[in-house]
Amino acid sequence: MADSVIIDDTTLRDGEQTAGVVFSLREKIEIARMLDSIGIQEIECGIPAMGEDEQAGIKALVKLGLNARLITWNRALVPEIEASIACGVQAVDISLSVSDQMIVHKLRKDREAVKEQLKVALGFAKKHDLYVSVGGEDSSRADLTFLVELMEITREMGGDRFRFCDTLGIMDPFTMYDKIAFLRIAVPELEIEVHTHNDLGMATANAIAGIRAGAKFVNTTINGLGERAGNAALEEVVMGLKHACGIETGIDTHRFREMSLFVAKASHRPVSVSKPVVGELVFAHESGLHADGVIKDPHNYEGFDPAEVGLERSIVVGKHSGTSGLIERYRSMGVTIGRGAAESMLELTRAMACRRKRDLTNRELMAIYKGNEPLPKAA
Repeated sequence: MADSVIIDDTTLRDGEQTAGVVFSLREKIEIARMLDSIGIQEIECGIPAMGEDEQAGIKALVKLGLNARLITWNRALVPEIEASIACGVQAVDISLSVSDQMIVHKLRKDREAVKEQLKVALGFAKKHDLYVSVGGEDSSRADLTFLVELMEITREMGGDRFRFCDTLGIMDPFTMYDKIAFLRIAVPELEIEVHTHNDLGMATANAIAGIRAGAKFVNTTINGLGERAGNAALEEVVMGLKHACGIETGIDTHRFREMSLFVAKASHRPVSVSKPVVGELVFAHESGLHADGVIKDPHNYEGFDPAEVGLERSIVVGKHSGTSGLIERYRSMGVTIGRGAAESMLELTRAMACRRKRDLTNRELMAIYKGNEPLPKAA
């Protein structure tokens, strides 16, 4: 495993490539500042080749003087690298298709042409003293021996790292681990980055597997925003590394919920209430057994403190509630009830929740407490 993990957040690049998503300049600046404030080490901030508006946005981000390194995405073409240089960045990702599927059926080229393209683009970038990440589009379907060839060229020409991209999101964590471990052994001098997509719901797992296998850099986006099913979510990767793997990233997680809401609004992509880590209800407890357990000790049913990500615990009163949960919910409303009273009110609260097909509001619970809600009719 790499000595330390560096997060390269690509919300402003791959996140904005989500179909139909556009960030305003103000939103881009706010997102970049938030990422920088929590300690993100690198921000992939755009694609200069898209034109003047994109270039203006990147230049505005450069002027912020952030601690995070700004890196742009480019095809491995000299004119695109020139556009990045003109924006004032000191780091570039140069991307090439590396699977035979894409080399032959998309580019209509062969492997030798790809190697030559890499040499020209990388040589130009290093001549201009740029930090260079060589991006292997569709690495997950590429021949590993060919990836080793490309990594050797990258190393010999002074490239700084190789990005292994699961472009289609088709990998599983076990295969990801094996492939990254193989490449680390094959070219140990060159750092590896993992870029994972979520088409099969395994982006976060694949990202973490790549890190466990020795990748030092990992791509993320806030809320897992990204093309098709999205990318590995920043909040999931960081908290997964911390609590599942015992790996500290140095990222301040307390603003995760705030950042999630901002990006959700800016992208017009609402966050599910059950979204891992930052969903509104991921620390909501209704089931009698679970509510009782979490009231006694939150560690019984919570893997980490909700305050770590800017959330709060809540006790929900609904169909599956028990007396402990009902007592605690009333306590949070400033009302003290005994266990006997809770038991007598439980049938009514459950019946109302079933009738309305949802949990109960504070107002409804107060009506029950004051006796303003009729008892349910016998079946």
